[in-house]
Amino acid sequence: LAAAPFAPVFFPSAWAQDADPRLADRAMGPADAKVVVTEWFSMTCSHCADFQKTTFPTVKAKLIDTGRIRYVWRDFPLDKIALAAAMVARALPAERYEPFISTLLATQDRWAFARNVNPMEELAKLAALAGLPRRVFDETLNDTKLQSAILALQDDADKNLKVSSTPTFVMNGHLTPGAVKYEEFERAVNDAA
Repeated sequence: LAAAPFAPVFFPSAWAQDADPRLADRAMGPADAKVVVTEWFSMTCSHCADFQKTTFPTVKAKLIDTGRIRYVWRDFPLDKIALAAAMVARALPAERYEPFISTLLATQDRWAFARNVNPMEELAKLAALAGLPRRVFDETLNDTKLQSAILALQDDADKNLKVSSTPTFVMNGHLTPGAVKYEEFERAVNDAA
């Protein structure tokens, strides 16, 4: 099969990385890697949580840490709770981003879906453990510019990349939807190279 041509992604001006450092790429791996993998994910997606738990550790060890790929996370919130979590994650220093989202995805049942709990209060507790002061947490949740930027990027991914579910991986322009297992993920990386 012939590879689909790489389609450049034009991000909305609201996503101007130099305007707000919280909007800068959250990524791992060398900037000059032959393959750039962008994961569109939601903090409240059980499939995203499964991928992060079962497949991502192998992806990190075999593909990111060896320099074969650059891995970029992009927010595609499926609901208001996921949007709030995405905003809070972006308010943390870049080096705390991946550990924080891994924690959120691993503990969805305790903060996002637990009965008789306030998801925002549970999210605030997890953010505090990651070093985010409550004042900054509250300011972040009330930041309509950050919210609009995340939603604009999600809308752009929907319209221009045809991302319609989470997780969806874009590998050098090739879409791979779903919480794929490592073998399928590596095949897709090889096809995109």
